[in-house]
Amino acid sequence: MKINEFVPSGKIFDSMSVDTKKNNIGSESENFADMLKNNLDKVNEKQLSSEELSQKFLRGEDVDIHEVMIASEEARISLQMAVQIRNKLVEAYQELNRMQL
Repeated sequence: MKINEFVPSGKIFDSMSVDTKKNNIGSESENFADMLKNNLDKVNEKQLSSEELSQKFLRGEDVDIHEVMIASEEARISLQMAVQIRNKLVEAYQELNRMQL
């Protein structure tokens, strides 16, 4: 019994391979682990810069309160986003483990 008789043509896959070649920067493509590590490093940098600005403000250096608040909110939001991405990745992994072959 055929549920779906749709058979995609090879042209679809050819166009997809052309699109992926356009998206690669340089000769090497960035894998998922490297992308994840780079983005987590950016989150860490935001946390560190926020902490540094807060410390400068507390020491009485010439730092505007608005800069401190903006940096701390950017750090907080980026951390929340990283946590939500982690939650979605864990949920997807658990869903794959529950799948029956």
